[in-house]
Amino acid sequence: MTSTPPNSLARRAHSFNSAAAQYAANRPSYPPALFEAVENLAGSTLTGARVVDVGAGTGIATTLLRERGAHVVAVEPGEGMAAQFRRTLPDAPLVRADGNALPFADAYADVVTYAQAWHWTDPACSLPEAMRVLRPGGALALWWNMDAEDVPWLAAQAERVERYVGIGKKNGGFRAEAAFAGAPYVPRFAHRQVRWSRTVPLDTHLANIGSHSVFLVLGEEKTTAFLAEERGHLLETFPDGLVEEVYNVDVIVATRS
Repeated sequence: MTSTPPNSLARRAHSFNSAAAQYAANRPSYPPALFEAVENLAGSTLTGARVVDVGAGTGIATTLLRERGAHVVAVEPGEGMAAQFRRTLPDAPLVRADGNALPFADAYADVVTYAQAWHWTDPACSLPEAMRVLRPGGALALWWNMDAEDVPWLAAQAERVERYVGIGKKNGGFRAEAAFAGAPYVPRFAHRQVRWSRTVPLDTHLANIGSHSVFLVLGEEKTTAFLAEERGHLLETFPDGLVEEVYNVDVIVATRS
């Protein structure tokens, strides 16, 4: 029998199910400017739009899309994440499926969104599926919160993470030009980056780091050791124990012709 490699994509994708509450409590949200960028690039408003939010996780993006007036159906494959989603948004429609095979009719949606989730799919399947589900003129919106590594302390932290686990904590440094690698074609798309920040207690920041898949598959002992050492580094920069996390949200919007 062939064992699953410790850092395989499948294992990392499933790792969130055992840490859904930690994910929901500590992961960053998204700024209003992100949704304004999505609307601008899509050429249409989210208010009143029928949106399929794929890889919805604990419901962070679904919540914000609903607040903007969208009619959202969430899609989440993971049992643990779906359970947390239902605790957070008990009245929101949720189906258990993944982006490689969407359980919707052709031309069902005005917008299909992937918040922090597209990289867990196979674009050879997920791109045709998203375009099939979109109505003509509809928009596929993908986005990721990325640490702003032009900020010195974040760059230093990223180097420490890479030395410790062998890979970065930010989805392998995902960028716009790689989004459609492996897809049968590259759709017409636009890319924008939105800068924002949040200030959180040190414990929240450390729990945020620990909720990333590279640490979830590393094991509790090794993760705890890294976070204890990281606490010391961070207190040198943030002696008051409040950490300003700075993000660039990479957003890609592709339209169905």
